Amino acid sequence: MEGKLLIFSAPSGSGKTTIVKHLLASDLNLEFSISATSREIRGSETDGKDYYFFSADKFRERIDRDEFIEWEEVYKDHYYGTLKSEIERIWNNGNHVIFDVDVIGGINLKKIFGKQALSVFIMPPSINTLSERLKQRGTDSIDNIEMRITKASKEIDRADEFDLIIVNDNLDEACLKAVKAVKEFIEDKR
Repeated sequence: MEGKLLIFSAPSGSGKTTIVKHLLASDLNLEFSISATSREIRGSETDGKDYYFFSADKFRERIDRDEFIEWEEVYKDHYYGTLKSEIERIWNNGNHVIFDVDVIGGINLKKIFGKQALSVFIMPPSINTLSERLKQRGTDSIDNIEMRITKASKEIDRADEFDLIIVNDNLDEACLKAVKAVKEFIEDKR
């Protein structure tokens, strides 16, 4: 069975992961596509649950073997990508795929899957709000936050390349809008 794909992208700190977790708990036959990465494990992350963690060299070997639907080098030797086997696993379970990916990954996935995918951009209310959220998270250095804010400005410029933009100025409302959009897309038989 080939299901549908739901692509959620946003600048880091926009609330995308929280919204995706809400959708996964909403009884919509969604299953999370676990991305692969070459970055270090953070905090309580688990290999095979949060990400498939590979060294940069192992990631490049998989690229050479054409095991990815899409991939990118986000920062030097920090790769992210979607394994072909992950999509097949989810469809074989009879579920629809939901992605929590960065903006470039989301654009790339939409180009690959076309009308089979709904791409959603979670927009922060402002760059200042985004900066505050990243600081409150307490997982990044000030230099890293500045790098993420610079990247976020570029990503926001690409929001119009997505099917839908949801502004996350109120998390409950953003979650409701996401559930409504996903339900309508899954139920659309076109």
